[in-house]
Amino acid sequence: MDRRDFLKTAGAGAAIVAGSAIAGAPAVHAEKKIRWKMVTTWPKNFPGLGTGANNLAELITKMSGGRLEVKVYGAGELVPAFESFDAVSRGTAEMGHGAAYYWKGKSEAAQFFAAVPFGLNAQEMAGWIYEGGGQELWDEIYSDFNLKAFSAGNTGVQMGGWFNKEINSVDDYNGLKMRIPGLGGEVIKRAGATPVSLPGGEIFPSLQSGAIDATEWVGPYNDLAFGFYKVAKYYYWPGWHEPGTVLECFVNKDAYYGLPKDLQEIVAAAMKAATADMLADFTTKNNAALVELVSKHNVQLKRFSDDVLRKMGELSKSVVEEVAAKDPMSKKVYESFNKYRDQSVDWAKIGEVGYSLARALTFEG
Repeated sequence: MDRRDFLKTAGAGAAIVAGSAIAGAPAVHAEKKIRWKMVTTWPKNFPGLGTGANNLAELITKMSGGRLEVKVYGAGELVPAFESFDAVSRGTAEMGHGAAYYWKGKSEAAQFFAAVPFGLNAQEMAGWIYEGGGQELWDEIYSDFNLKAFSAGNTGVQMGGWFNKEINSVDDYNGLKMRIPGLGGEVIKRAGATPVSLPGGEIFPSLQSGAIDATEWVGPYNDLAFGFYKVAKYYYWPGWHEPGTVLECFVNKDAYYGLPKDLQEIVAAAMKAATADMLADFTTKNNAALVELVSKHNVQLKRFSDDVLRKMGELSKSVVEEVAAKDPMSKKVYESFNKYRDQSVDWAKIGEVGYSLARALTFEG
């Protein structure tokens, strides 16, 4: 090869290298795609909750440019609904989607991060978790199970439940078998009822067969989709037991901290986006679903009496205080939660409640 041929060949090679650099990293340096599994406590693609898990998975996949791809498995597809916590803890799946009150058998304190009767609403829960020290406490609890906790949705205030008899006094709870999880279940137990914990997919057949007498689930949007109006007559409000329920995503700690730093930040940002998206979804669709339940399906919408609410409030206070006294972690979380609730109540009288009453006066009738 003479000198001119050598220069031509060298120039062509340099051009190829330069072109590759402009187009992006050569294939040999391409980052390996990471694939994660998410197991949920919800029926596959169930409106609001199941689709919220799907939305989160899509967000992470898109925000990472496909570097971190998440596949969702509904309840029972990979593991049963209530085994998702353990599955993620041991690394069978990298992520789980559920509600923290399902894991009270793991930690009593976990329940504070889902819903507390007469506790914080959706806006206040976000404030406590993100700005009031809640996240640090949540992580402290879940760290013992090799998990990292995230808020990944909120339903807003829920409904009081579906019943086949009227609830005119607290005595009407006596002998009732009701599907209701978490602290709310402990409250109705004090009223003489038997709380039953069931995953979503088992509620309708249990109510239809008479295995349970009543149920709460979420609110009009979800309850219409489950068809509870076919097997229950009365639909009560307000949902004193779940004023702003947080849906969580728990991530295997080894998997999460094994990610590059930028992907960790993407996962965390997607969680916050999913929380806002789910609350917007429920806020938008609940009213239309309630109208359909009442006008099309003749559901009898009823408000719990003030006497019932006062009594449930008294029982709730005693239940929550007893949970707080069970162990040091529960006490620590309760003190943080209660402090935030106290300041929220004071502000809400002037802010949210004050405005809501003013709007009601303006638009009443």
